[in-house]
Amino acid sequence: MHGHWYSVPYRLIREVVEARVTDRTVEVFHHGVRVAVHVRSPMRHRHTTVPDHMPSAHRRYADWTPARLRREATRIGPATAHLVELILAAKPHPEQGFRACLGILRLVRSYGTDRVEAACQRGIDIGARTYGSVASILRNNLDRAYRPQSMPDVPPIQHGNIRGGGYYH
Repeated sequence: MHGHWYSVPYRLIREVVEARVTDRTVEVFHHGVRVAVHVRSPMRHRHTTVPDHMPSAHRRYADWTPARLRREATRIGPATAHLVELILAAKPHPEQGFRACLGILRLVRSYGTDRVEAACQRGIDIGARTYGSVASILRNNLDRAYRPQSMPDVPPIQHGNIRGGGYYH
């Protein structure tokens, strides 16, 4: 309704439903039977979901919270924690980033904490912020060959022919 998405029971996937929309509520009907009711939200491009509408495979993520994901990622290392934070922050609802974050955390089983931490650091540095990117970095051993380029703590060169940033302002 007006750019906001409301849940219905998962068994109604691909079924035609009817909605009755008022200023305050959204009611959803299937064959004349009300199957869902939500308080109407004015926020565009957001979701309103009732946990009972999700299949059990999706509800298993209900035990996970953003705080728990952050805590588990911090155990691996700072780059992993930062990547998890970036993934969660990029989504309108943090829950939409759970699968990607859980996948990254699960990579520790196959590759170990050191390699996952290095892959997350590389992913952050090159702007690759998805589970698939981190898995690809690990699969292709790019975490082992990667050394971030550090900027030297040397002052810039001073010379009469070098104009500097102030010249352009």
